[in-house]
Amino acid sequence: MDLVGIVERIGESPTAALFGLITGIVFGIAAQRSRFCLRAATVEFARGQMGDKVSVWLLTFSTALVWVQGAQLLGLMESADARMMAVPGSWSGAVVGGLMFGAGMVLARGCSGRLLVLAATGNLRSVVSGLIFAVVAQMSLSGILSPMRDGIASMWITEGGRNMDLLATVGLPQYAGLILGLSIAVLALILSKRNQIGASRLIFASGVGFAVALGWVLTYSLSMVAFDPVQIESATFTGPSAHTLMFFLDRNAILEFDVGLVPGVFIGAMIAASLAGEMKFQAFDGPVTMRKAMIGAALMGFGGMLAGGCAIGAGVTGGSIFVGTAWAALFFMWIGAMVTDFLVDQPGEAVTA
Repeated sequence: MDLVGIVERIGESPTAALFGLITGIVFGIAAQRSRFCLRAATVEFARGQMGDKVSVWLLTFSTALVWVQGAQLLGLMESADARMMAVPGSWSGAVVGGLMFGAGMVLARGCSGRLLVLAATGNLRSVVSGLIFAVVAQMSLSGILSPMRDGIASMWITEGGRNMDLLATVGLPQYAGLILGLSIAVLALILSKRNQIGASRLIFASGVGFAVALGWVLTYSLSMVAFDPVQIESATFTGPSAHTLMFFLDRNAILEFDVGLVPGVFIGAMIAASLAGEMKFQAFDGPVTMRKAMIGAALMGFGGMLAGGCAIGAGVTGGSIFVGTAWAALFFMWIGAMVTDFLVDQPGEAVTA
């Protein structure tokens, strides 16, 4: 059955949710097996190391660029039609939100995507942190925190009614994105060889990047056959976590890509962990760890919504189509994470050593 037949049979919204579910399952399996985590990579980098965690993050980011830019050159998607490119972006939101999110993921010991993956393996710390993250994200989207978010975001907006396309702004041809991705991939493979990372983990790391491209291609394909407008989007966890939470709380909520994505990641990660024998219940180590995790989750919820995406949404998904504010948010996530590690985690480890 072709795509038109699927849409006619189950409807546009359920098809979008199905595509989100498929994207999420692929992402969840790949992220769980590769142990992909921006927080781990930034901490490793902050401590002067270029180890396995940085290598995996670079490989995921580069393969996302390669898969997405390759799909665009083949006509399988059009980044100009993506929602995060077609609407104005916020530079002030990217800076402030990026710093908050970066700090939050260090305190919570994982970004929002990583928390979801860990929750699927039985990590109760991540369950609690993930719920706080989703609630604060919803409060920032349309609740009591939304006026503050709007105020900060409106301080510095991209010009022209759209976000900035970095490739077009610099005047580079479309294939430059693919070349950049391949170049970073070579660096990642060199570091991976130096750190003796196995082929299996490298394949799954590239699978995370593939999942991002899969989401873009699937939603773009749906937009080509749907009667009603369809958002062209891919993996991200700030908005989707809030939307999924409301879907289960509001009987009038509708199915969409986001609502399929989050359960898909959970299912994929659970399957991968079960097959690998890595399902294990874990709780907080103590009140200090719990307090830091709760504060960090709240910072990520507000910061991610303000920045226009989380470590995956802005850092990989938005970055893969060269959205200007997404690259800015990713940069400041790294800064926020490294500063927080230097000020909070490193002194604490020195005291307990």
